[in-house]
This record gives sequence, C-alpha cells and structure tokens, in this order.
Amino acid sequence: METAILPTTDPQSIPVALQVLQNGGLVAFPTDTVYGLAADPFNPAAIERLYAAKERDMSKAIAVLVGAVEQLAQITPGLSTQAEALAARFWPGALTLVVSRRAELPAQLSALPTIGVRMPDHSFALNLLQASGPLATTSANRSGADNPLTAADVLDQLGGRIELVLDGGTCPGGVPSTVVDCTISDVRVLREGAISVEAIRAVLAN
Repeated sequence: METAILPTTDPQSIPVALQVLQNGGLVAFPTDTVYGLAADPFNPAAIERLYAAKERDMSKAIAVLVGAVEQLAQITPGLSTQAEALAARFWPGALTLVVSRRAELPAQLSALPTIGVRMPDHSFALNLLQASGPLATTSANRSGADNPLTAADVLDQLGGRIELVLDGGTCPGGVPSTVVDCTISDVRVLREGAISVEAIRAVLAN
C-alpha cells in the first residue's frame, strides 16, 4: 500500500479523508496534542486494521474523538451531570471523559462497558470531525514508539500501513490529556495531564 499525503490546506483533504474512512481505511491527521490515527468507530474491520497498523494490544481500548457535543449521542447513552459540567468547561481541550458506551458499538473499540471521549482543540481536527462524525482515534505511531508531531513522523512509523496522512505542520505535543472517570458518582482522575486535578475539582465543586 502506498500512503497518500495531502496538506490540510487542500480543499480536497476532508472529502478524500471521508472517502477513505467510509471505505474502512485509516487516516492520520493533526490534533492539539499529536497526530492521531482514525478509523470508523462503527466498522469492526476498520478498528482491527487500526490495531494492526499500530501493532497495538487489542486489550487496550481506543478512545473516540468528537467534533460537537451532539455527536456524543452516537457513542454514549448520556452524560452524568458531572461529565456535562466538565465538558462545558474544558471542551474543546485536553480532557478525556470516560463514560458509559452504547452497547451496539463494536467490541473491538472497547471490551469494557465504558469508553473515553474527547473534543480536540484544533481547528482542522474539529472541521474533519464535524464532517465525519465521531472517529476512533489513537496516536499515529507504532505502539511504544515516539509520539508523532509531524506528518514525516507518521510516515516514518506507519508509511505503507495506512491510506492517508493529512499534513498540518507540527503539532504542539507536550502534555497528554487529563483522563477523568465519569461513570462513578465520586468522579475520579485516572491520569493527570494538561488539566490539573485542582481545576477538575473546582468545576465539580460548583
């Protein structure tokens, strides 16, 4: 397979990406943290290809990115009051919410009754997600390798394994998202990242 590259400034970048995704292919694109690798979250074969391309352990769940709060209904039966408050304060941004997942989502996405969701703070990523709907997305690298901050980084690791890379220049990288479990009444921070535990607590205290 030859991996195609399109700049995010190309008017055809999103239409081409949508076609690849609809055909079960994999697309790498820039986000507010690192380059992400996306697949159709409702296509089990596409999700399996994502794991294979990354050489990722299939016991590790894949998070879902959304481009609008309205898209959450496709992923979760509903958000708790706490999750709604956190999303309202920190999205778009570096906050991943662990929520109950819809039972009809493929088991390949998550073997658990929960799933992580995030809305990235990146204009191109949001445009893509608003056009595509939710996307199963993980970092566009081989598991355990360096995080990809440029399209060249993606090609070094995944060239020939995925259909398309959308080149949006260098991602900021840095600190990963904070992960918060919102499926329990006593909301718990599973990983402190770009958003501090104190900032989370301050929202929940109101």
